[in-house]
Amino acid sequence: MGRKTFKITVSVLLAVVISLGLWQPTALALTDEDSLVAEVWRIVNRAYLDQTFNQQNWWFVREHVLDQKLNSRADTYDAIREMLGSLNDPYTRLLPPEQYRSLQTSTSGELTGVGLQIAKDEADQYLQVIAPIAGSPAAAAHVQPRDRILAIDGQSTQTLTLDEAANAMRGPAGTEVVLTISHNQQAPEAITLTRETVSLNPVVTSVDSISDNLTIGYIRLSQFNANAAREIAATVRSFEQQGVNAYVLDLRNNPGGLLNAGIEIARQWLDTGTIVYTFDRRGMLDSFEATGSALTEAPLVVLVNEGTASASEILAGALQDNRRAQLVGNTTFGKGLIQSLFDLSDGSGLVVTVAKYKTPANHDINRLGIRPDQTVPLAAISREQIATDDDTQYQAAIELLSQSTVMASAP
Repeated sequence: MGRKTFKITVSVLLAVVISLGLWQPTALALTDEDSLVAEVWRIVNRAYLDQTFNQQNWWFVREHVLDQKLNSRADTYDAIREMLGSLNDPYTRLLPPEQYRSLQTSTSGELTGVGLQIAKDEADQYLQVIAPIAGSPAAAAHVQPRDRILAIDGQSTQTLTLDEAANAMRGPAGTEVVLTISHNQQAPEAITLTRETVSLNPVVTSVDSISDNLTIGYIRLSQFNANAAREIAATVRSFEQQGVNAYVLDLRNNPGGLLNAGIEIARQWLDTGTIVYTFDRRGMLDSFEATGSALTEAPLVVLVNEGTASASEILAGALQDNRRAQLVGNTTFGKGLIQSLFDLSDGSGLVVTVAKYKTPANHDINRLGIRPDQTVPLAAISREQIATDDDTQYQAAIELLSQSTVMASAP
């Protein structure tokens, strides 16, 4: 009887010790490889948007991975990818050191490759083109938004992560890569591209004198990188000094980039109003507002298409919902999720979906996109034909601005 009582007492005491966090045998036994897995697990556990973790017990996922024998860093990366893959979220992913450095470069300077922004097609897991980067080999080959990349050098993209696919398309300038592409469900076509160093200068501008009463400042923004907001501001100030009295902001094939850059650029066009609402894993609402620092009040038209995504959609939605601009073109891509980048202890990086956003009019555009005020089709045109007479969407913007200028000039 006494022995049974002793066993029960020990069990109770042991439960108390464990509940107080005083006994952590797993933590004491962690290797360097286990520690990296645990580091990734903790970040996702703390920050990931979906608190159900894709309807699974996230603690059990951790224990399953730590039960594996991790003999090398390559084994560890594979185990982390398996753990993250269980979330069924292509945007939450591990970036090994080389890929992490490449991503950091792409938001600040230049990259070497074919110049494509990509996503995963959730229906069949093939790659989908968000947009080609202006001036890149992909753009020169007329790769289009929403084209599907079925294979890279003969390897099916269904089994590749976003970063594995991006890494396969990168490489030294002058080398070749073969992409198997399907456009509008047409028969697949193999396209050979020669990798180049792609400049990521995000802003292209021109001044178009339409009439005595209308001088248009044209601004094409290809990416929201670290330089974008500063360059847009400098351009608008210069245009104002040149007598520009109307603007076209071209966000076509702009796949997004830094959220803060999108917000800062919205503030350059808005004096008042909400720019975007964000919602974290607890459903907590936050918002970003205009700060009364608009650089111009001149009429504005924004050009959008299927390659307008992410931060571009935040900017376009803010300008449309606040009635600051009219949107012309085609329905945008529809990426309403926000990712954050986390440094890991071994020099790699972790991209985690941490929030979703809605436009100021409370529109959730994820997978739906933003519908323009005026839908205008556009046949395939070359880079040199953008913002010319051959660009039907740009010509529609000029027509709208001509009307706006006449109305503003009326007594």
